Amino acid sequence: MSMIGKTATASLFAATLMAASGLVSTGAFAADNEKCFGVARAGQNDCQTASSSCAGTSTIDGQKDAWLLVPAGTCAKLNGGSLTSSKG
Repeated sequence: MSMIGKTATASLFAATLMAASGLVSTGAFAADNEKCFGVARAGQNDCQTASSSCAGTSTIDGQKDAWLLVPAGTCAKLNGGSLTSSKG
């Protein structure tokens, strides 16, 4: 195998390992976080709400049905933060 072929193979292998480790860490990342309602600034929510069609579409700061993903245990410490949604 030529030097270019070896380099390409090594690069592909490294990229595959990085992608696989990213998939594993994503699962752990999601498990260590929680949805925190009522703390997103207008236009900064993470996902669809009852009154907004998708991420980044909340219309007011602190919209009660808009959420952000925060580290587990953080939401209760945030002013206005709630683990449950209420219609905004």
